[in-house]
Amino acid sequence: MTGILVHGDNHFIVRGPEPSLETARDLARHWTLIQIGARTPAHLRSWTIVNREFRENLQWAVVIELAIDADTSVSPAVSALLDELRARGVRVRS
Repeated sequence: MTGILVHGDNHFIVRGPEPSLETARDLARHWTLIQIGARTPAHLRSWTIVNREFRENLQWAVVIELAIDADTSVSPAVSALLDELRARGVRVRS
């Protein structure tokens, strides 16, 4: 499965099952904060970031807020993509 994880003005296209909101927050924290040499925690190894994916293949979407990006908002392009997903019947959780 492939989906989109959105937090603030950033987003990741992610391969893996739809995460819970708690796991989505953990993924965003893990991928947002650069930690040289850090290993991915075991509970997050089911997900990977992908560089390219057809939007038609996105099967889930999760929008979260983190304290580090509380003052930013979803970009217009990502907002349009989320609207497109909703129109296709994809549930966008937040």
